Amino acid sequence: MTRVWSAEASGTGPAVEFWRSTVVAQVAVENPRTPSWLAAALEAAVDGEVRFDPGSLAAYSCDSSNYRQIPLGVVVPRSVEAAVAAVEVCRRADVPVLSRGGGTSLAGQTTNAAVVLDWTKYCHRLVSVDAAARTCVVEPGIALDDLNRALAPYGLMYGPKPSTHQTCTIGGMVGNNSCGASAQAYGKTVDNLRRLEVLTYDGLRMWVGPTSAGELEQIAGGNDRRAEIYRSLQALRDRYLAEIRTGYPKIPRRVSGYNLDALLPENGFDVAKALVGSEGTLVTVLHAELELVKVAAYQTMVLLGFPSLEQAGRAVERILPHKPWQLEGLDEVLINLEHEVHAVDTAIRELPEGRGWLIVQFAGDTFEEADSAARRLMDDLKNGDDAPAISYLNDPEREAELIELREAGLGATAHPTAKHETWEGWEDSAVDPSDLGDYLHDLRELLNRCGYDETETSLYGHFGQGCVHTRIPFELRTADGIAQYRSFVQQAAELVVRYGGSLSGEHGDGQSRGELLTTMFGPDLVRAFGDFKAIFDPGNRMNPGKIVDPNPLDSKLRLGTSFSHPSYSTSFSYPRDDGRFAKAALRCVGIGKCRSSSSADGQVMCPSYMVTREEEHSPRGRSRLLFEMVRGEVIPDGWRSTEVRDALDLCLACKGCKVDCPVGVDVATYKAEFLSHHYKHRLRPMAHYSMGWLPVWAQVARRAPRVVNAATHARVLSGLLKRAGGIAAERELPRFAEQPFTDWFAARPRVAGERTRVLLWPDTFTNFFHPSIGRAAVEVLEAAGYEVTLPSRPVCCGLTWISTGQLTTAKRVLRRTVGVLRDAIRDGIPIVGLEPSCSAVFRSDAAELLPDDEDIRRMSKQFVTFAELLRDWQPPQLDVHAMVQTHCHEHAVLAPDAEADLMKRAGIDREQLESGCCGLAGNFGFERGHYDVSIAAGERVLLPRVRSADEATVVVADGFSCRTQIEQATERRAVHLAELLATGLQED
Repeated sequence: MTRVWSAEASGTGPAVEFWRSTVVAQVAVENPRTPSWLAAALEAAVDGEVRFDPGSLAAYSCDSSNYRQIPLGVVVPRSVEAAVAAVEVCRRADVPVLSRGGGTSLAGQTTNAAVVLDWTKYCHRLVSVDAAARTCVVEPGIALDDLNRALAPYGLMYGPKPSTHQTCTIGGMVGNNSCGASAQAYGKTVDNLRRLEVLTYDGLRMWVGPTSAGELEQIAGGNDRRAEIYRSLQALRDRYLAEIRTGYPKIPRRVSGYNLDALLPENGFDVAKALVGSEGTLVTVLHAELELVKVAAYQTMVLLGFPSLEQAGRAVERILPHKPWQLEGLDEVLINLEHEVHAVDTAIRELPEGRGWLIVQFAGDTFEEADSAARRLMDDLKNGDDAPAISYLNDPEREAELIELREAGLGATAHPTAKHETWEGWEDSAVDPSDLGDYLHDLRELLNRCGYDETETSLYGHFGQGCVHTRIPFELRTADGIAQYRSFVQQAAELVVRYGGSLSGEHGDGQSRGELLTTMFGPDLVRAFGDFKAIFDPGNRMNPGKIVDPNPLDSKLRLGTSFSHPSYSTSFSYPRDDGRFAKAALRCVGIGKCRSSSSADGQVMCPSYMVTREEEHSPRGRSRLLFEMVRGEVIPDGWRSTEVRDALDLCLACKGCKVDCPVGVDVATYKAEFLSHHYKHRLRPMAHYSMGWLPVWAQVARRAPRVVNAATHARVLSGLLKRAGGIAAERELPRFAEQPFTDWFAARPRVAGERTRVLLWPDTFTNFFHPSIGRAAVEVLEAAGYEVTLPSRPVCCGLTWISTGQLTTAKRVLRRTVGVLRDAIRDGIPIVGLEPSCSAVFRSDAAELLPDDEDIRRMSKQFVTFAELLRDWQPPQLDVHAMVQTHCHEHAVLAPDAEADLMKRAGIDREQLESGCCGLAGNFGFERGHYDVSIAAGERVLLPRVRSADEATVVVADGFSCRTQIEQATERRAVHLAELLATGLQED
């Protein structure tokens, strides 16, 4: 339910405000508090997108925690003013409000039966920067990485850096008092905040921050709501003064509870800092003024290996006087899990011998400063019986890999290979660093006593500040398992309190730890927390059920004893999910890496989200809808669901999430599976018949390609054909080649001599549209000493049927293809692919569609890319600069490094575009209704870079889709690597 506002109606002047308030008041009188009234009132008052549909409710039902609550509705405000209007409507309706940033909370903070305000789509501006004062003002929806990219020209950054830095928002960081590894140097969010602009549920909007004695007297002496709040805060502080001064553990990573200590006179009566970490339970944050730090110019890294994690923990106290920039801990369990899934294998090889490790990073304005700090540490540790194994790094690329190794912890531990699923619940405890070794020992003993296998339960984290992360194989589907979960966390809370520690070191309390706050703080301080909330939110309408009067930690679980799902019969085998689609729908753990607004880090996912910035268009959002479809409550109609279909419609099937998602969510496969059931025994979209059956139409067109081309490019007839075929009117249909590659090959003389035989795969796109690529490939392969052969009869990988969910046909096509190639497969002859999307089918999809076919399995092992086959060949030298667009399926399934290596050996000056998916993505960009998203994805990076490239620059794109997008949206033509290398042979 989206209201499109005109420029006049989106203002904030008196006339507009009067109109809004009048409409809201009238509707409220007519029918208060019903969903239809609430939706209509929000539509009338809010410049934004108002959504009460099942798909939106499903997408926002969960965060990264164990909990699930269905929202009342979702509002996506276009401005801060619009969010203020939304809260006003909620106040009139007396309904709860949940302010949400990246939605990555691990304790249940960002799931609630409330109106959800999603700030991320529009309210993400960097409002101002004062470089001299090292401050900036931001809107709450700006992601941390986006902010730091914007601050980079000033040589500044925001210091705290959670592992979700790509997508976590400043508003969310304020809500959770986020930290991350860099807190070793810069502290928590509360330590890097100057002021907040906040809105109370009852409508007071004000800036808050440190308050001098004179200011406090002046404010409290007024007669307005602000004065009432400040007087109440003073009284609260004075009433609980002794408890506040003595009740908080003096450790670097205390995040649990409200920051009442910020109200102490010696701490400047800082209301902003008192509100940090309140998880949206007190106010709505509208703007934040942040304190910035200089970007560290140089870093070095020392890796320390110990016989056990406990010994690594005990070494922390000795390291801290050296003032490391980051100090992270890893255990053997985590390393083994990451190795099992081949996550950051290169980084793992950098680790010295040991079973527990510390990653110690130093920073400085000069290399000498960082280097000397590292060497002083190594000199200090290298002697004695307890000396660790030591490695030293000063290579930024290697250091980044080690940081990625640590940040990959959640993804690696979420789905241990062939083991029990793991969950949050006690993933964030913290103690004084001097107690860390003993605490790790006792925590491990508690885990063992409670039956949680130490081979599945990794302990790691921000050891320099005593913060320990883990995921535990709780059983959250049975009454006994849930009772054991409750018993464990209660015992764990008592354990950490015995050490003078904190339930939470950075993730916050939410629902999973709110109930345990009395164990940590005692009844008096917890009563003070309740009084604090009552000052700002007396009606308990702001994110209720968290921190104060919390929901029981074992209630409102995402699974729970009522969770059940139908037994689905599927086409794909889902080997990583025990063959069950329902388990695959649970794979997403909500980290939100798919919600990045940039592919600058080399990832492809998620092009549709980067364009639309819609939660439902991210792999996480789509996974949430599929989970709710499996659960059958919010989305009760299963495979026939229009909500799931619509959410999947803009999935480009790029497969980027298959490799870029930390837990390997594969939405392209889920989409194909869904479409196969959704349209079973039903009429499909016409594009499924036109683009989905392209290999058949290509075989027909080969008989008269000139006639077909004339028809498809005649103005009137072309329009009719595209309309009939469900193809975007804006697209030009590709031209069929006058001579297919297979016909050319059959007519050429056989090359004589003893050669290694290879079978070149004549994919539909090379064969019928770009046969010059096939000819060039033959020339190169023969120059490399191979005998090139082709299949004896037409073959196909079934890609177009897979991508459109016509899986029965796809399997039939694959079985036929295997029959044609059976002798070559069983002889072990390498099969060489030129089109990445077709090659990816045989390396991935085919074996998952036909898991019991041994020839398919053999074929997947011997199907290689053009570059992989030529790993040991010395190509001709080419003095060219090449701009490279890597196909998304090559990125996700194949080996793009092989192509980069081949180009390097050829002397090519290679420039890799960080553009992600080109946007065309096979049939996606041709389908009616997808053109705008397709072009927008290409315009993010690829198309502008190609247009601005020097004429001498060669644009290399191995994928047919990429080349087509470039050709149709620019005046340039891209070439396949085989064509580029063939020019070198001609020059020789």
